[in-house]
Amino acid sequence: MAHDARENTDAPQLAKRILLGDPLTTEQVNDQLLPKRMALPIFASDALSSVAYAPQELLMILLIGGTAFLTLAPWIATAVVLLLIVVVLSYRQIIKAYPSGGGDFEVTQKNLGEVPSVIVAAALLVDYVLTVSVSIASGVDNIISAVPGLNPWRVELAVGFVILIVIVNLRGVREASTVFAIPTYVFIGSVIVMIGTGLVRMLLGDAPVAASAAYTVQAESLSQAAMVLLILRAFSSGCSALTGVEAVSNGVPPFRVPKVRNAKTTLAMMGSIAALMFAGLTALALISGVRYAEDACDLVGFDCSNPQPSLMAQVASATFGAGSIPFFIIQAATACVLLLAANTAFNGFPLLGSVLAREGYAPKALNTRGDRLVFSNGMILLGLAAVVVLVVFQANLTNLIQLYIIGVFVSFSLGQIGMVRHWRRLLRETHHRPLSEVAAERRSAIVSLSINSLGAVMTVSVLIIVTITKFTHGAWMVFFAIPVLALLMLGVKRYYRDVEKEIAIEDTTHFGSRGDVAIVLVSRMQKPVIKALDYAIAARHEKTIALHVALTPDDG
Repeated sequence: MAHDARENTDAPQLAKRILLGDPLTTEQVNDQLLPKRMALPIFASDALSSVAYAPQELLMILLIGGTAFLTLAPWIATAVVLLLIVVVLSYRQIIKAYPSGGGDFEVTQKNLGEVPSVIVAAALLVDYVLTVSVSIASGVDNIISAVPGLNPWRVELAVGFVILIVIVNLRGVREASTVFAIPTYVFIGSVIVMIGTGLVRMLLGDAPVAASAAYTVQAESLSQAAMVLLILRAFSSGCSALTGVEAVSNGVPPFRVPKVRNAKTTLAMMGSIAALMFAGLTALALISGVRYAEDACDLVGFDCSNPQPSLMAQVASATFGAGSIPFFIIQAATACVLLLAANTAFNGFPLLGSVLAREGYAPKALNTRGDRLVFSNGMILLGLAAVVVLVVFQANLTNLIQLYIIGVFVSFSLGQIGMVRHWRRLLRETHHRPLSEVAAERRSAIVSLSINSLGAVMTVSVLIIVTITKFTHGAWMVFFAIPVLALLMLGVKRYYRDVEKEIAIEDTTHFGSRGDVAIVLVSRMQKPVIKALDYAIAARHEKTIALHVALTPDDG
């Protein structure tokens, strides 16, 4: 019997070892740190994958007003790229000033106070959950577009991919980076080659032409106010290309030393690649005449009983030819990266959760590392939350996308405002010191203040635009979830504060067993029970009680 019991105990441990690998010692934590080439796919997959649908969303909204509105697309895309550059530069300042991994939460906590910091943390946590949900739903959409027969299992596929990504991440950051590096770099390379090929063909007089270029769009009749709102809505949809930019500032600790320099370099690489791909795909879509509508039946001449091919598929087909090897490589890489984009959240969410736990705003279990030296409880919690969202929304990308980017622009805005206050305080502190000692420090602070001030103005403006254009389309749920989560975190903080007060040393604290009551739980008279009673009596408590609980009459 003892042998069987040991086998039953070992079986779960064996399964855990197969799934997650052997436990790592604390001394091996440095071996899990990431070089830049591996950090890029881990932290940038969300930001880079968003270029697969951000241009599509931008053009789709503009085409509501008709093809004439497409002339505005280059200007809107330029505005999005400029915003992306400013946000990347702004987050490089955050990495420099606050490299501990707290990101916007730490910035707002130290510069704006408790309530704004908790709002930022709640916004980021909500956005991480939606990042997983949207990325997985988008990836599943691409798979179903290729294999329509899988549509009845849409939700099951989405949940299965979440579980798979959780398991990969639980094995450790190095293993996760290895798994995700290949498809991410294939995606980057193939898209850049496609953009280059399309532009070269245009210069040679053989511009690619999308199949949908032959379709016309049933444009809505719009008033002047509705036109302005449409343009703002298109801009806010294009701003989905910025999601994931904050992940590097929230994930500095896993970088190899020098952490700050490596994190700043990775962020600059991510921003440059994302800007290039977003601008290039938007340009190719316009050159090839891609038509995309919210309702496929608005495309005159298109059989709306079939799903619309994605913008990426239309551009790849126009550039390389439908059914060609490069076409399938791009489609496969896009589907993989959209699925793996969830990995950014599986790094950012647990790290932010550990910071919140250390500060007392979340359960202490979120600051506990698992066998593989990752914050496994945070990863499991994120996976469960994403599964719930996917099941509730039936993994429907159209519905999920409306909830997106609100949370990230809340954190963008408050984070940039906090950084403005940080640099102004630093300048005040150096004002009374000799200029010869602080000249370089002041110059650096002034440059950083200028960057973050511009970032604050732009991100607050975009937050207002996004709120106006997305609120009635489902974003109200995010505005409800953020304050509820913030109140819960404040409640957890209050609980830990009360517990700390209860156990703090006071002048009235007495030592020794005098006045104490000892209770020894007794199941049945055995050697350990007798020893426990012996210790309790030897300590000379004021009262010693041997307590036995009888569950049945036979236990008496």
